[in-house]
Amino acid sequence: MAPANQASTEENPFAGENFADLLDESLGAGNPFEGSVVKGTVVAVDGDAATIDVGLKSEGRVDLKEFSVPGQETVIKVGDVIDIFVERFEDKEGIVRLSREKARREEAWGELEKSFNATERVNGVIFGRVKGGFIVDLSGAVAFLPGSQVDIRPVRDISPLMGTPQPFQILKMDRQRNNIVVSRRAVLEETRAEERGELISNLTEGQVLEGVVKNITDYGAFVDLGGVDGLLHVTDIAWRRINHPSEALQIGQTLNVQVIRFNAETQRISLGMKQLEADPWEGVDGKYPVGAKFNGRITNITDYGAFVELEPGVEGLVHVSEMSWTKKNIHPGKIVATSQEVEVMVLDTDPEKRRISLGLKQCGSNPWEDFVENHTTGSEVEGEIKNITEFGLFIGLAGGIDGMAHLSDLSWEKTGEEALAEYKKGDMVKAKVLDVDIEKERISLGIKQLTEDPFKGEVADLKKGAIVTCTVTAVNDGGVEVKVGEGLTGFIRKGDLSRERSEQRPDRFAKGDKVDAKIMQIDATSRKLTLSVKTLEAAEEKKAMKEYGSSDSGASLGDILGAAIREKQVTGASEDEAKPAKKAAAKKAAAKKAAPKKAAKAEDADDAAEVEEAAPKKAAAKKAAPKKAAPKKAAAKKTAKKDEE
Repeated sequence: MAPANQASTEENPFAGENFADLLDESLGAGNPFEGSVVKGTVVAVDGDAATIDVGLKSEGRVDLKEFSVPGQETVIKVGDVIDIFVERFEDKEGIVRLSREKARREEAWGELEKSFNATERVNGVIFGRVKGGFIVDLSGAVAFLPGSQVDIRPVRDISPLMGTPQPFQILKMDRQRNNIVVSRRAVLEETRAEERGELISNLTEGQVLEGVVKNITDYGAFVDLGGVDGLLHVTDIAWRRINHPSEALQIGQTLNVQVIRFNAETQRISLGMKQLEADPWEGVDGKYPVGAKFNGRITNITDYGAFVELEPGVEGLVHVSEMSWTKKNIHPGKIVATSQEVEVMVLDTDPEKRRISLGLKQCGSNPWEDFVENHTTGSEVEGEIKNITEFGLFIGLAGGIDGMAHLSDLSWEKTGEEALAEYKKGDMVKAKVLDVDIEKERISLGIKQLTEDPFKGEVADLKKGAIVTCTVTAVNDGGVEVKVGEGLTGFIRKGDLSRERSEQRPDRFAKGDKVDAKIMQIDATSRKLTLSVKTLEAAEEKKAMKEYGSSDSGASLGDILGAAIREKQVTGASEDEAKPAKKAAAKKAAAKKAAPKKAAKAEDADDAAEVEEAAPKKAAAKKAAPKKAAPKKAAAKKTAKKDEE
């Protein structure tokens, strides 16, 4: 019969074993069970969860999403041994609560702390966006990436960076608060500094490098040369005109560039692409001689002209003044258009300044020269009134040119303003060509020249010095305006109204009075006569002295003037009555000549002195003659006294 203890051992194989010792052996002595990381075996994968055996009386289930790693494919199968975190030994349902995410986090925190203390970079994946930044997975640990730490320059689109493993620098760690802050910018700056230092140390002007277009602006493009950026200005991209860098470059494009300038202090690099090609401006004066015509394409239009591309890299300027013979003071965009093919003439070349002056209008005929060939001075033309200004009319002519009819050339009879008011824009008028100036591009026209000047017909019978009868039309302070004949106008200045100063008063005259005056000047320009009463009176006085006075005459000046006045009064009557009066005056003058000189002396000593001074010479007669204003009565008394004797 077997002993009793042997029988009990066969019935219970764990008899004599301590459960606590066995548990410690399984989990590890000294390690708490809950809140620790243990080894577990995947026993089943079904649905969206995996069953994990950690050596306890029951298995735990873990959601499959906890096994996923951002940026990597989730792969888990039965039999895999993994690290798992035990959250609770047993919940209310008797199931072990496990977490793969927390196990990874605990593992990652240990590694991250080592990297943080050693100032080492860590790899991570950006997988989410939050306010102010992004979320980064660091092999299980979740870190925060501020928006300012993503790149050296602000990044508009971060999509290409998400889901891609890349290095980060840990800036801050707090395990109690489960807080980690990382920076991608710090890694880029460090890398860039290393690359920049190496590149700059070997950089020289004229060196050809390979770069990648990193950014495009209105004024150029930034090219990454491998850690350092250089500026490729828009004018250095190509020899031809480029309005915007995007016309020739794209972001991410790889290209060869040449270092034009390098400032070691500011570390600014200027790059160029066109310098790698031959300069098309070499020998441009030989390829494009002055006076030759070429075809080109309009590349750019400005306020002052248009640029024409003669060949790639060679452009010339057509100034606005050289675009059209007739279209002046308009924008070049109304004459030509961008990309238009045009024929131009080379006017001037300057290879040093890289300038070529071109002309567009020179390739067509000059309408001013054509007009001169077809219309001589004095020929008649017809055109439409294009514009009316304060100084005349602009009339459209053949060839798209305009001629101007000045105010003074509109009418013979009316003033310029009055004649101008009779015309309106759009009227068809005829005119005569007066003058053509090709250099100044001016055509002078006249409308009144189509008819004869009526002034010339009216003054044809009038000459300077002629005596005419005028009608007063207006009185002003400076003199009187008169009308001569039917249409002639004249003016008598205040000083020419009379020989007597007291009679030089315009107010002596009234509108409608008849005045005899002498023509002093005929002004065809102003179409007016200048007249004088004063000159007429002086002429009449001289005539009377000549007719009624002589060297041996004993008559006084009063007698002479009295006789002349009586003759003039008589001439106002009929010619038959005027002849006997004239004869009687002549007889009286003859009788005065026959009277002895002594009798004249006995009459009066003063009268004798006057008779002696009344010499036949005209100069002496003027000096001895009293003023014209001597009363007629005194002369009559002297004449009656002599008749009594």
